[in-house]
Amino acid sequence: MKTLTKEMQTSITPQMALELLKEGNKRFINNLKVNRNLLQQANDTSDGQHPFAVILSCIDSRTSAELIFDQGLGDVFSIRIAGNVVNEDILGSMEFGCKVAGAKTIIVLGHTKCGAVKGACDNVALGNLTGLIEKIKPAVELEDTTIANRNASNSIFVENVAELNVKLSVKNILVKSPIIAEMVKNGEIGIVGGIHDISSGEVKFFE
Repeated sequence: MKTLTKEMQTSITPQMALELLKEGNKRFINNLKVNRNLLQQANDTSDGQHPFAVILSCIDSRTSAELIFDQGLGDVFSIRIAGNVVNEDILGSMEFGCKVAGAKTIIVLGHTKCGAVKGACDNVALGNLTGLIEKIKPAVELEDTTIANRNASNSIFVENVAELNVKLSVKNILVKSPIIAEMVKNGEIGIVGGIHDISSGEVKFFE
């Protein structure tokens, strides 16, 4: 697998970038990883990097973007925070990844059985985690299909909230970053949400 060059990155369209991730996820769930020389890739990218995607995902140890999309060094910018929520620092990182460094798509990736989402469902309060959990609360409030057992013990409720949380994060990115919104409008980049099933490894995209 070749290390991405500037020329290769430039030739990738937003839709192609998404397809590269889909193909990588298929390889992952079928245990067919591409053979890479990571040490060589480290050397190839020592003077510069040209990733094709920016991926915002949770800190969950089972949701490593590079692994579940079968990508190598220099392929993706990986932003990780509990609950895949959005703040100014994350927006700035995305703007750098796309506007400055040339990435072609943004992926907001939630996952099943998310501890941060469960915390929001149960109104957990714990130090600095409290403020992070508050960023997920709008998704809890927006979930209107569950009447009883609106807590972390209800797995259906939790997964519904996780999906809504991803979609709200995508919306927040477009609302809070005029730079990204303009690039999406102009077709320079794409932005897509998705959920990673930690049991099967499969990623379902919301297109």
